[in-house]
Amino acid sequence: MARNISDEALYEYADKVKGQTILITGAARGIGKEAALQFATRGANIVIGDIDVQGAQETVEEIKRAGGDAVCNTCNVLVYDDLVSLFELALSKFGRVDVVVPNAGISEFSRFLDVRLNERGLPKKPPLKTVEINLISVLHTTQLAFYYLTQNKNEGSLKALVFIGSMSSIMAIPSAPLYSASKHAIVGLMRSLTHEFYVNGLRVSAVCPWFADTGIIPAAFKVIMAGLPLASVQRIGGAIVRASTDSSPDVNGSVYTVPDEKEVFRIPYTEITEGAYGLLSKRVKRALGFLQSVRTFIALAKIFAGSSTAKIARRSCSRIWDVQNCALSRLRLNAQ
Repeated sequence: MARNISDEALYEYADKVKGQTILITGAARGIGKEAALQFATRGANIVIGDIDVQGAQETVEEIKRAGGDAVCNTCNVLVYDDLVSLFELALSKFGRVDVVVPNAGISEFSRFLDVRLNERGLPKKPPLKTVEINLISVLHTTQLAFYYLTQNKNEGSLKALVFIGSMSSIMAIPSAPLYSASKHAIVGLMRSLTHEFYVNGLRVSAVCPWFADTGIIPAAFKVIMAGLPLASVQRIGGAIVRASTDSSPDVNGSVYTVPDEKEVFRIPYTEITEGAYGLLSKRVKRALGFLQSVRTFIALAKIFAGSSTAKIARRSCSRIWDVQNCALSRLRLNAQ
């Protein structure tokens, strides 16, 4: 159920991070840096990816001065290979990835409705850098997080992916369509993945703060924000810690909002259970559960019956999954 979480309760399960490896993008400053420091002071190993190499290195040095362990790498989140290198750095340095926080993001980069003309006087394609960084790079990080987290066989691993949304994930910001669309998409992405992560032994959640005093707020917008309360960066960091460490089944898929000066408010994952959507959801969940069972069978076959049995099982699984995907596609077409 939805409920407030006090500042003290944000760290109720924080001891779980000791010895875990936390991978964070965009932790050279702001919310990412605060989260990295909070994890590190509780014994976690930190892996930072940021395009601001100097800032990332300063965060690493601050963590080490406090007795923690951290490493950083140059990472342009728009470059897929940079993200792969970051995950590989985590494995080479600490041998595992336990929590992933795709934090890197920017504000509205340009006026979406301002049409630029080419040399022939025709509209040019608008720049979508805000969406590329806030959504596309997060999709890439999500795919890699799923891969590397499922490879982690360490008992007690938190195995969590914590998205960073915004209050604009819930309520759009006027005249900021690209930012609002990208942050709305983060919550949609998180909710869509909730069950598939769950059947694979992983957890997913999103932290959605109000504006905080970080470098992401443009100077011009700060004028509009004058006199309005801002969310505490420390509290946002605490919400990320809570989302990473609370492994209760009923909080999987939750949104942790941080509204202005108020304490964190958790919104649980909910879905429509009636009508056609409810039926479709049940069928998809059954399909995912079946697929996971087949994957388990393949793994056991490799151990006890050799690779030939595993190959047969894998081919069977692929055919069944193709049939199920075809059926689901027809259901979607009929729904339209």
